[in-house]
Order: sequence, then C-alpha cells, then structure tokens
Amino acid sequence: MNFDSAIEFLKKDSKMNQLIRIYDPPILKPQDDYFYSLVRSIVFQQLNGKVAKIIFMRFIKLLPVNKINSRNVLMLDNNEMKKAGLSFQKINYIKNLAHFFNENLFDKKSIEKMSDEEIIELLIKIKGVGQWTIDMFLMFTLNRLDVMPYSDLAIKKGMKSLFSLNELPRKNEMKRLSINWSPYRTIACMYLWKSVDDSFEW
Repeated sequence: MNFDSAIEFLKKDSKMNQLIRIYDPPILKPQDDYFYSLVRSIVFQQLNGKVAKIIFMRFIKLLPVNKINSRNVLMLDNNEMKKAGLSFQKINYIKNLAHFFNENLFDKKSIEKMSDEEIIELLIKIKGVGQWTIDMFLMFTLNRLDVMPYSDLAIKKGMKSLFSLNELPRKNEMKRLSINWSPYRTIACMYLWKSVDDSFEW
C-alpha cells in the first residue's frame, strides 16, 4: 500500500515533518487472517515487542502444523500454553476469542464494509479484547488510516518527546496534539513508534 499522499499531507505539520525527514516511509499490508491477528495482539498486550515475539513463536509451535485457528487453540492444554510464556489471564482471553470465532461468522467482505465504530462495537464484547487490541487490528490488519491508539505507551512516549512535554500526555491532550494528522493518524503513529524504538518493524 502506497502512502505518498498521506506522507505529503503529514509533512505540512512541522512536528511530524521532523520524523518524516529521519525515517523511511512505513509499509502496511492488509492481513486476511483475522483470528491470527487478534491472537497476536492479545499476546503482545503490555509486553516488550521482542519478548512478545518469542512467546508468540513458542505458542505457534504448540499448535498442530503450527496453524492458528479457533479449533486448534481450544484443543490446547492451558498448562502447555503457560509453559510457552503466556499468563493464565491471556490464555483465558485467547480461548474466549476462539469461542467467539467458533460461534460467529466472520465474513471478510462484511468486516471490510464496517466502520471503525462498528468494528469496535463488535469486538469489544469479547473479554480480553480491549480498545488497544482493536486499535492494532484496525491499523495492522484492516489498514484503517485514521486510528489513534490513545492507550499505547510508546505512542505516549513518542508524543512526549516530539512535543517536549513534561509528562506523558493523556487522551484529551493526545487528541488535541494529533488533530493536524487526521485523516492519517495511523501513518503518523508509525513514525512515532519508530522514533521511540528504531528497531520497530513496519
């Protein structure tokens, strides 16, 4: 997906332009496997990215032919999942998600037609799938371009540094500071993540 028009728009903001001049353009590819994407986001909740990747790969190896789907996940023993590095809370969250996918038809075309708000309303019902997880799904799976994950710590740190704030910004301040980035706040966040962790992969 090409973001030239988004980047040209964001360059108009002097603060964001500082980051655009330093870092390469982001690359985003839509993902077709919604269950995989949501499980991955749950595993990554509140963890360092490198640690989360290790745990996620261990988790995948527990599955038949390394295939993540709701049926395979529900067959897993909780203690084996715990040995892979998952907390019992996250194990419950992942299995809640698997039950939800078993009981509901996730049609790709229908999901793509839904607004961000409709997707939030659908997924927030699942215990363990909070706003941050949904934001990641919207950004990295559906490639929605105007998502701002207000609870993401790295985004808060990036904004604190970019705007020379004395403390991490709260939601209302983040809304105010990011208003000039809309309708491309997802792309702006890619640059913020990169500014906090240069090893961050698009």
